[in-house]
Amino acid sequence: MPFEIVRNDITNMRVDAIVNAASRYPRVNAGVDSAIHKKAGPALLEARKEIGYIQPGSAAITPAFNLDAEYVIHASTPTWTNGLHRESQLLRQAYDMCLDLAAKNNCDSIAFPLLASGNHGFPKAKALQIAISAFSDFLMEHEMQIYLVVFGKESLKLSEKLVRSVQSFIDENYVDAYEQETYGGFGNTRRRGRYAARKAMEPLEDYEEVCCAPSVCDSAPLSLDEFVKQKDAGFTETLLELIQKSGQKNSTIYKKANISKQHFSKIINDPNAKPSKQTAIALALALELDLDATRDLIGRAGFALTNSSTFDLIIRYFIEHKQFNVIEINIALYEFDQILLGSV
Repeated sequence: MPFEIVRNDITNMRVDAIVNAASRYPRVNAGVDSAIHKKAGPALLEARKEIGYIQPGSAAITPAFNLDAEYVIHASTPTWTNGLHRESQLLRQAYDMCLDLAAKNNCDSIAFPLLASGNHGFPKAKALQIAISAFSDFLMEHEMQIYLVVFGKESLKLSEKLVRSVQSFIDENYVDAYEQETYGGFGNTRRRGRYAARKAMEPLEDYEEVCCAPSVCDSAPLSLDEFVKQKDAGFTETLLELIQKSGQKNSTIYKKANISKQHFSKIINDPNAKPSKQTAIALALALELDLDATRDLIGRAGFALTNSSTFDLIIRYFIEHKQFNVIEINIALYEFDQILLGSV
């Protein structure tokens, strides 16, 4: 996956570039800055002194010395006051400059902490949204592996409103799934009463006419060969047709789906490809398919969306709310301890 969330110590990441939440002055702050300097060794501070002051919203690059990386990119981020002093714009600038420096130095991989969410006091939900936006935009134009490195779930924070909304959606649909399994879809007397009333209004004659029409009931059964010949188009064929209808390039689709070019190529070059459920759904989201079209596409790879799966319900929630950003959805999946989209 071009974007991944990793629970780790950022100083242990084996990548081309590690982003440091640096002081704007050539000194070592607490937190991530201190940990990076400690592992890199004293040469990192000497290199940082040569750079001097870094304006908030900017970044600079140095060698990584004793770290398992080629470079350290020192990001200077704004301190949160009340959101009225261009804090969000400056934080976005810092992300953009870090990514630009990585690209200019031919980096294939980069690891970020959640910038400004610690000592600089940025609300975590807002800091996360800015990171998602920066990563999403960059990955639409570049090929690079981006890691967002956190110590634990508490380091990432979706908006409380979104979390509550997703949780409520899950709870409601879990209840429906439970009642369907337990009571055949009629979880209480009122529901059973509504069902009986609906059944009483149904025209049974039409049903009998369709089922018992000679053309249906009296026809000879098909042979196995004839059944097999009636199979629908497979996942790859359907995917390529949908991409063509969308008018988008293949590269746009796999980037929006958060899957690598190599992985995507394997799928489209194999008519019998069976991608993972996470990949199939990611491609449906990249195409911004509605719920029925998503079910049809992933069904051709042998998968379904059900009300008995937290993962499936989260996917349904975002599709029904017409929110298709895979990176943002992956943050929600991470919040609920689910496997991420785009994973093989």
